[in-house]
Amino acid sequence: MSVVQNNSEKNKWYLVGILGGMGITMRHLLKNLFNKKQMETLNYPEEKYEYSPRFKGNHVLTVKKDGALRCTACMLCATNCPAECIKITAAEHSDPRVEKYPISYEIDILRCVFCGFCEEACPVDAIRMGPEWQTPGVNGTNFIYDINKLAYRPNLKGGIQTHVDDEERHKSGI
Repeated sequence: MSVVQNNSEKNKWYLVGILGGMGITMRHLLKNLFNKKQMETLNYPEEKYEYSPRFKGNHVLTVKKDGALRCTACMLCATNCPAECIKITAAEHSDPRVEKYPISYEIDILRCVFCGFCEEACPVDAIRMGPEWQTPGVNGTNFIYDINKLAYRPNLKGGIQTHVDDEERHKSGI
């Protein structure tokens, strides 16, 4: 890699760079001030921005067809989380085919950086990043999402089912 340095007298003065940046800012300000019709404005409460389907918003725990959580409490999402905002407590399941399940699954949304690493680390498609992005709250306790908030909140309409059910997973060796 070659680095080209411009050591001219003009580049030694900081005032030239500052005035150039202020000129660009002033040009944008005047353009937006006199051409209000061309500015993209969204009246937020009445008009909502439509994000793409790839948008990663609030977390969602997926459920099986019978309504049980798909999570197997493997702790991979909590291990892979760079913000360390996921806390899982596991217990043994009464069904001998299921090794363990989460009795407590909490995500501290205020610490979360919405990177999607938990979604990528999950081997059973138990956690996803959903399309919701509005998380209003009055105090900090509303931002610790538990199992009920993650899987069974009313706007999910009974939970989100995964694309592949258990029989198909076992047949394919997953």
